Amino acid sequence: MVKIYCYSRCSTCKKALKWLDDNGVKYESLDIKEQHPDRKILKKLNEQSGLPLKKFFNTSGKLYREMELSKKLADMSEDEMLDLLASDGMLVKRPLLITDNAVLAGFKEEVWAETLL
Repeated sequence: MVKIYCYSRCSTCKKALKWLDDNGVKYESLDIKEQHPDRKILKKLNEQSGLPLKKFFNTSGKLYREMELSKKLADMSEDEMLDLLASDGMLVKRPLLITDNAVLAGFKEEVWAETLL
């Protein structure tokens, strides 16, 4: 089963959900603000994705900018980054798609098609 963490007011999330519906992909949608992944889940997803942990941050989000994380992430340990990501779902890049074989942060139609279709 495909899981997707989204935020209802995010236009990219809306596009991603529409894409899933249009392509007949069944999924479970989770509100990233209310049901955000905890530290243990984030660590597991990061390992499965093969991506640097920094790629899991929502760099265009208001909270990211307010906290001036672009200046701080380079000096943070992985544990500190995981704690920060787990503290607020709005810091996590969205949509966050999870399948049995892949973890995708953000929506790129061609990557999603390659992974899901």
